[in-house]
Amino acid sequence: MEGLIKQAAKDIAERKYAIALTGAGMSTESSIPDFRGPKGIWTTNKKAEAEAYEIYGLFLKEPKAYWEKMLSSQGIYQRFYEEMRKAKPNTGHYALAELERLGILKYIITQNIDGLHEKAGSRKVLEYHGGIYKLRCTSCGSRFGTEEVSLDELPPRCQCGGILKHDVVHFKEPIPSDVREESEEEVLRSDLMLICGTSAVVYPFAELPIMARFGSGRLASSLYATGHKTNVKILEVNAEPTSLTQEGVSDYLIQGKTGEVLPRIVEEVKRIYSPFAT
Repeated sequence: MEGLIKQAAKDIAERKYAIALTGAGMSTESSIPDFRGPKGIWTTNKKAEAEAYEIYGLFLKEPKAYWEKMLSSQGIYQRFYEEMRKAKPNTGHYALAELERLGILKYIITQNIDGLHEKAGSRKVLEYHGGIYKLRCTSCGSRFGTEEVSLDELPPRCQCGGILKHDVVHFKEPIPSDVREESEEEVLRSDLMLICGTSAVVYPFAELPIMARFGSGRLASSLYATGHKTNVKILEVNAEPTSLTQEGVSDYLIQGKTGEVLPRIVEEVKRIYSPFAT
C-alpha cells in the first residue's frame, strides 16, 4: 500500500484541478450506518426500505401527510436524522478539508446527506442527494436552513408560494437541476478524481466517474466504444474493489478505510512536494 500512497500523492500534487466523489463509506467511520451493507439500514429493516421508496410519492400526493410522517417521532426519518446530526467528522473528512485548504482539492461532490464535510471545514461541497440541514422549494428551487423555517403550519411554504420539502433527494425524485449541472461542470473541468467510500452504482451519481473517464455527449459514446480514455486521473480509496475497479474506470485502487488512507496521502503530499513540504 505504501507505494500506492506515494503514487497517489504524486498524482494529486501534479494535477491542477482535483475533485473528490464521496459516499457512505466516508461516514461509516463516524458511526453512521450505510444503507445496503451487511448491517445497512435497508438490509436490516425492509419495512423502512419500503417506506423510503414510497415517501416521495406521498409528498407529491399529500404534502401535509408527508411532513407529518417526516416529523413523527415514531417514523424512521426523524430518528435517523437526529442521530445523524449528532455525528462528528472523522479523519477522512478532515483530510479532504486539508487538501482544500492547501489549494489542491477544488470541489467535493458527495452522495452523503449528513453535512460532515462542511463540519470538517470543507467549503466547496456539492450535496448531490441533498442535505438534512436544508429545506428546498419545489417551485423555485430556493434552499433554506431548517432553523429558518417554521413548521407550525404544514406543509411549509416558500415566499414564492411553492411547497417546501426536505432537501434530501428521495427515491424516484429527480436530482435538482442546479446540483446536477454544477456537478457535471466540475467533473468535466477536473483533471483528477479521487473516489472515496463509494462504489458508484447508484444512478445518476454513478455517471460522474464515467463522464470523467470518457467525456460527455457524442464524444463520450465514441471514446467508450473504442476504449479510448481521457487523460483524467481517477483514483479509488475504497474498502473493497468496485465495478469502477473491475471495469477499468479507475486507474488504481488503494484498498482500505478512507479515515486511514486519506490522512496518509495528505501527509505524503505535504512532506514531499513543494510548496507543501516543510
